[in-house]
Amino acid sequence: MGTTAPAVLSPLVRRESRHRRNLLLALAGMLVLSISPVLGHHLIGTVPWFAASEAHLWVFCLVALHHLLAPVHGVFHLLLYAGIAFALVDRTRAARRHSAVMGALTAEPPRPGSRIARAATRVGLDPARLRLVEGLPNPAFTSGWWHPRVFVARDLATRLAPDEFEAVLAHEAAHVRRRDPLRLFLLRSLAAMLFWLPAIRRLVADVADEAEISADDAAARTHALPLASAILRMAGADVGPPDPAVGFQRADLLERRIRRLAGEDAQVGTHVSGRSIGGAAAALVAVWLSGAMVLHPLPSTGDPSDPVAHCTHPHAWSVSHLFCRGVRLRGLPDACPHLLNAPLAPRT
Repeated sequence: MGTTAPAVLSPLVRRESRHRRNLLLALAGMLVLSISPVLGHHLIGTVPWFAASEAHLWVFCLVALHHLLAPVHGVFHLLLYAGIAFALVDRTRAARRHSAVMGALTAEPPRPGSRIARAATRVGLDPARLRLVEGLPNPAFTSGWWHPRVFVARDLATRLAPDEFEAVLAHEAAHVRRRDPLRLFLLRSLAAMLFWLPAIRRLVADVADEAEISADDAAARTHALPLASAILRMAGADVGPPDPAVGFQRADLLERRIRRLAGEDAQVGTHVSGRSIGGAAAALVAVWLSGAMVLHPLPSTGDPSDPVAHCTHPHAWSVSHLFCRGVRLRGLPDACPHLLNAPLAPRT
C-alpha cells in the first residue's frame, strides 16, 4: 500500500498556499479594476466624480481631459462587449469539441465488486462516477460540469501497480470533489471575456497548475510515492484531456510534481510574465483614468459668467487646451475664458 503520511515538505506547502491566495487576489483585483470603471458611472448616475465647479486638476483642464478621454472610455466599452461575444463563441466551440470527443468514446462503468470498483471505493471515489475506456490515449482525466466523472484507460490497472492505480484514482477523486472542470471552464470564460488583459489568461493557467498540485496533495495523504511513481510511468503518454476537462498528466508540471511528492523542495513557477503585468497595468490605468474623467460633468452653457460653465471649446482643440491654468503653448489657441483673469506664463 501507500505511504502513511504526506511526503510534501511543510515549508513548500505554505509557500504554495501563499501563491494560491495571491492568484485568487490577483484575479479578483483585475476583474474589479477592469470592469468597475467601465460600468461604474452608469451605476453612480448623476453623482459627480468631481464637482462641476472644479475646473482644474493642477494645471490640467478637466473639461479638456473629459473630451480627450471619453473616446478611450468608449473603446473599453466596445472591448467589453467584444469580450463577452468572444467568450461565448470560444467557450461554445470548446464545449462542442469536448462533446464530440466524449461522444466518440466507448465508456462503461466498472463491474460492481470488481478490483477496479473496490480500488475506487478505497480512495473515496464512487465507482458510479468511474468510466473505463478502451484505447484511451490519455491515461486518466476528469470531465463533467454538474456531475463530473473520471475516465481511465481500461488497461491502466494492469499497466500500474495496485497502489499506483489507487493513487491515480485518488488524484482524480480530488478533481471530482472540487468540481475542477467547471471551475476552470468558468475561469477560462473570464479570461476570454477580458482578452485584452493577457495577464488574466496567464493567471488562469497558474490556477490550472495549482488544481493539479491540490489533487496531488489530496492523493499524497496515503499515496505520495505511488503517485510519483505512476506519474513517471505515464510520462509522455498524455496527449492532453479534451477541453473542458482536467487531465492527470501535465508535461510542464512533471518535475515540480515528482520533486514535491518525493519530499524534495520544488520551484513554484508561474505563467505570468513581466510583459503581461506591464501591459495589464497600462490598460488598467487607461480604464480608470478614462472612467474617472467621464464622470466629470461638462459645462452646461457656453457663457463664461455662468459658474457652471467652463471653456466649452470644440473637441478638436482639447489637446491645445489641456494645460490651461496660466499656461500658453506656442502656436496653439489660448482662447480660454478663465485665462482672461489668470496670470499668463511668458512664451518661450
